[in-house]
Amino acid sequence: MPSLNESGVNLTANPINSRMIQAGNSAATTASTTAALPFIVIEAKKGWFQIGLRELWQFRELLYFLVWRDVKVRYKQTVLGVAWVILQPLMSMVVFTLFFGKLAKIPSDGFPYPIFSYCALLPWGYFANALDGAGNSLVGNANLIRKVYFPRLIIPAAAALAGTLDFAIAFTLFLPMMGYYRIFPGVGLLLLPVLLFSTLMLAMGVGLWLSALNVEYRDVRYAIPFLIQLWMFTTPIVYPLSLVPERYRFLMALNPMAGIIDGYRSCLLDRPMAWPALLCSILIGFATLVTGCIYFSRVQRRFADVI
Repeated sequence: MPSLNESGVNLTANPINSRMIQAGNSAATTASTTAALPFIVIEAKKGWFQIGLRELWQFRELLYFLVWRDVKVRYKQTVLGVAWVILQPLMSMVVFTLFFGKLAKIPSDGFPYPIFSYCALLPWGYFANALDGAGNSLVGNANLIRKVYFPRLIIPAAAALAGTLDFAIAFTLFLPMMGYYRIFPGVGLLLLPVLLFSTLMLAMGVGLWLSALNVEYRDVRYAIPFLIQLWMFTTPIVYPLSLVPERYRFLMALNPMAGIIDGYRSCLLDRPMAWPALLCSILIGFATLVTGCIYFSRVQRRFADVI
């Protein structure tokens, strides 16, 4: 039976009309299917602070996998593996004890110099590794940034968080050292999570600045090791904060790691806490993180083109 349209014209008699009808039906089906799919538009945000906290929470699993990837890559195909986490601060402690404690006779506030220096090397090693990893993280993940969209802040955050496991492993050596020297922490040990978070906050803030600048100016990666080395000697690691003359203490307060390192010593060695220096360091670290987020959010839209 031939098919007729509303005007009674035979459509099957003309193959051209048949193909036109089939093409129209196919186009209508494709259009209806496309309309049923979700439509997502990615566009640049407006305003100074363009980092969406809700979007970061949606990509929390990506943050976890990037942290785990950085941890595995760091010790992949190594002979000693995780033992490097303990050997680095341990060997630094031995060198500092021989040269600064024995030869230079630098005071250590009445504590044995090995535990005095190791107590500061723990947070400093974590801060230095987190700063170096975050500063070079964007350039090291250039292929990922050019191909896939995700919050760019996740990359330096993962690099900074990866060092937390190293800090926990290296801290296990500090416990038997305290037992050997018969030094036990007091109630101030409860502030250890606050100090660790302050160290992470400062490393993230400086790391955001350096990582964003490193995308546009590649010589920043050569300045990062020099900055870390210079920052170390201006921080009371091999010497106590009390060794600095009173009239120059305000200059040390401008270094946020000075108050944080002194806070670790007060927390773990059970001595009075220098609250003004610690609070000043926390405020500077918070301001560095906020300004780093603002600058990072302003320039991240150009990362895929420049990197």
